[in-house]
Amino acid sequence: MNPKATGLEFQHREWSAIPAERIGEGIDRQMVWGDQLVVCRLRFDPHVVTAVHTHPHEQITVVERGRVVFTVEGEQRAATAGDVLRFPSEVRHGATMLDEEVVLIDIFSPIREDFLPVS
Repeated sequence: MNPKATGLEFQHREWSAIPAERIGEGIDRQMVWGDQLVVCRLRFDPHVVTAVHTHPHEQITVVERGRVVFTVEGEQRAATAGDVLRFPSEVRHGATMLDEEVVLIDIFSPIREDFLPVS
């Protein structure tokens, strides 16, 4: 099947070529998205805490670098490089970075329209 004929466009990029945007104090985000999902690479300074929140999107998080404690439905779970976490839709979660830089890969489905640039 010809990808152009279906409206899909193949992409091949390096993270280093994707601009990072500062989305909060000590938090930088790079993104790639398609029609059904968005992938975010987030870099956190040590000791950054993200607010506990929910969203309708299913989320997979891969810890690429560092150590982080996730709060999931009120329980704390430690994660380190190589760990993979799945957050079902509407699960309350947040994260606390420990004493080193943390890099997370977050994958969301359906696409996070609220993360996309305004056109």
